[in-house]
Amino acid sequence: MNAMSLKTQARLWYWQRMSATVLACCVLVHIAVIVYAVHQGLSATAILGRTQGNWFFGAFYTLFVIACAIHVPIGLLRIAEEWLQWRGKSAVAASVAISALLAFMGLRAVYGVVA
Repeated sequence: MNAMSLKTQARLWYWQRMSATVLACCVLVHIAVIVYAVHQGLSATAILGRTQGNWFFGAFYTLFVIACAIHVPIGLLRIAEEWLQWRGKSAVAASVAISALLAFMGLRAVYGVVA
């Protein structure tokens, strides 16, 4: 039996599904923005010119990053448990570290594009 409580597993399942829902919406919006930019013939410089100081884009991509930082580590924890038989505090700690790294790198990128 896994040392993780059923209540914790249920919470992780919930957060995995909720973050997937947010990610699906964010991916659709992101693809729409890409299609718009391509059809307008915008260069990278023009795109960055439009995103600089645009806090709407910053808020949207911050939400995108946070959803990734929640979703990915939970999935990797499940993979580690099922495929690698890696369970316990060390697997959870690795998952939390991956989450923090994703959040840091993603938010740094958002700051670089918006600020």
